[in-house]
Amino acid sequence: MELFLLTLFFGGIWFFNRREQLLRIHLLASILGQFQVEKLMETVADGYLRALGEKDPERAQQVWNMLDQAEVNLSGQIHAFVDAVAELDAAQTRFSTLPLALPYAVQLFPSATADLRSVLRIHCDGVEHMVRNVSGLSQRDKAFMLTAELLLLQHTCHWFCRSKAIAGARMMAKHQTPHKQLVASVSAATREAYLKALG
Repeated sequence: MELFLLTLFFGGIWFFNRREQLLRIHLLASILGQFQVEKLMETVADGYLRALGEKDPERAQQVWNMLDQAEVNLSGQIHAFVDAVAELDAAQTRFSTLPLALPYAVQLFPSATADLRSVLRIHCDGVEHMVRNVSGLSQRDKAFMLTAELLLLQHTCHWFCRSKAIAGARMMAKHQTPHKQLVASVSAATREAYLKALG
């Protein structure tokens, strides 16, 4: 009897968790699908690898020059995506900042929540700042920091859809980069605003 009740309890948690996650996944995918953010992120990341791996300085510079426009396009697409998310209702964009996913966590623990709209705006500003390179970084340093900004944006989207733990696990599996390292690698302005919003 006890085993049955435990199975029923954990089954219920899984069911309601899954339902909430699917709603958030579909919501974000429906908006993200209108833009070319993911495609441009891949283009820029691949371009960085080519430029950094090029032994001929002249050819490397050609790749860097071609990437300038791709970065601008990516920043514009992220801006449009973030503007679209900003039009959603707060009830749709609030998500739990607890490490693990729990059903109804937003309602049960309102103090442990964040608003996706404001967090995405932080990422958008960080990407734009890096694309404009107002700090005058070298191309290599700019590429490193902009990549961190983009990966942290991706982490936030996974966190919103699933949980912080799953977002971190995905980042480790795909990019071999822990969340703390991403946070440490973005610009100081992004890091400060991000930590204030998410802790």
